[in-house]
Parts: sequence; C-alpha cells; structure tokens
Amino acid sequence: MAFTIRQLQFFIAVAEQGTVSGAAQNLSISQSSVTEAIKELESDLGVELFERHPRGLNITHKGHQFLRHATKILADVSDARRSFSGEQAAVGGRLQLGVTSLVAGYVLSDLLARYRRAYPGVEVSAIEDNGDYLEHLLIGGKLDIAVMVTSNLRDRTALQSEILEVSAYRLWLPLGHPLAGADIIGIGDIAGEPLIMLTVDEIEENTGKLLAAIGAKPHVAFRTRSVEAVRSLVATGAGVALLPDLVYRPWSLEGDRIESRDISGSLPVVQVGMVWRRGSGLPQASRDFIGLAQSQRTVRQRP
Repeated sequence: MAFTIRQLQFFIAVAEQGTVSGAAQNLSISQSSVTEAIKELESDLGVELFERHPRGLNITHKGHQFLRHATKILADVSDARRSFSGEQAAVGGRLQLGVTSLVAGYVLSDLLARYRRAYPGVEVSAIEDNGDYLEHLLIGGKLDIAVMVTSNLRDRTALQSEILEVSAYRLWLPLGHPLAGADIIGIGDIAGEPLIMLTVDEIEENTGKLLAAIGAKPHVAFRTRSVEAVRSLVATGAGVALLPDLVYRPWSLEGDRIESRDISGSLPVVQVGMVWRRGSGLPQASRDFIGLAQSQRTVRQRP
C-alpha cells in the first residue's frame, strides 16, 4: 500500500529524536503506533530507514535520502492547504533577506523555495554575511528580515526575533572511534582529541569556552568555514568535531559514515530564528514570509 502523511510525520519525528520513545513523546502518541508506522513505511519503500541499536536508532543512507523527500512532501501539503485557505495572496513587492553562513543551506534554502512557490509575484533578493553585519543592515533598513543564529544577537533593543529552531551541540566521530561505544561521554574525554573546528558564527567561540571550562587548551587540527570539509575530515579520521545537531548528516560527500553522540554536562545550544527591526511597519511580503516560516516550524510537530 502507499505510504501516508501520518507515516511521514512519524518517520521525521524518529529521525529528529533518534529514538521511538522520543518521537512518541514529541507527537503525544504511543510508542507502538510509531513503531508500526515505521515498519509499514519500510515495507512499502522496500528499504531499511533506520539501523536499530540498544541506545536507539541511526538513520541509514537510504533513510537520510528519504528524509529530504518526506520533509518536502509535508511542506508541499502545507502549501496546498494555504492556497485553498485564502492565505496565498496575489501580492507583489520586494523582499530583502539576509542569512548567516551556518543556516544558509540548512534552514533558508527550503524556506525560500516554499516562499517563491507561494508568492511568485514577489521579487526576492538575499545576501549571506556575518551576524554583526546583518544586524547593521537590518537597523539601517537595508534588509527586511534576516534568518540567522539568534543566540548571540547583539542589539536586542533595536531588533525583534522569533526562534525557528533550537539545536544542541553533539560530538561528531568517525566510524569505529573508541568514544562511539562509550555509555557516557564528557567534555574531558575529548580534551586530548584533535578537533576539526568550524569557524562560522559563534561555533569556534563556544567550543573554546567548553574546553576552557575544564582547563584544557583545544588541540585544533584543522580550521575551516566549510561544514562539508568538517564532515569529510571527521569521516576519514582526521579528528572529531563539536557542532550543533542542525548541521549533522550521517554521511560525508565521499559516502563515509559519521557518528554523532551526546555529551554529558551543560552545553550551549544554537538558536536559529528570524530577525527584523523592532517597531518597523513590515510590508506584506515580509509578513507573509514570517507566517510561512512559522508554518514550516510547526509542520513537523503536527500529529
């Protein structure tokens, strides 16, 4: 039989939570309902979407590929509902967006594609830059909205923000790394490990603070602004990385596996959201963008 929207929602929840119990709690349904839905979905597709292990589930390569399809299907369903509910106005105008490097390919791309489908009459332009400069452009009226890391927003008196996603830091490891089999991993366990350091937004600053808290000087093996470079270097054993789960993918471009593990203790989180100038009268195109982003934030939570 063909898979259902409900099965896709359950699948995405399991992929995000990493456990059936976590997905069931997030969806406020029974674990057996989630388990049955995943089994039926795998049977219908003829592939294994998850690898089962004692600590939970790891999404497979095929599962990771299907995740993008599933997310797009749910977004398209949301767009269809909007088009028949009178929300899709035949508006024109311009929308000037800003985005930081960390979230450009992980949040904005899908959101922007949906917006262009829903409001084809709006002329959209977007620039990528660091958070400080985007704040400057927002305050100066050069941008309507920025999609960026908001956990380190500087000028909260002049700017208004709304969180779209909260992402915790996790440890990235190559397949077979000794720490991958540990029951509990603490910050102290990685103090002597070579680090692959991502140098966009506040990632390097946060990583340095975490290690400084235990009196350890980071042993940085490689610094890069490319998430794909981090993936490749970790997968081939050049080092480990501490990165927000937002940018985690289980495979490098070369097809090598990357493990992800929780770190015990108090770790920072990355908040990604929309930011605009406080008190400004937002044009209709901007209000529509905010509304669409809010619907994308909640579509995965709809049971």
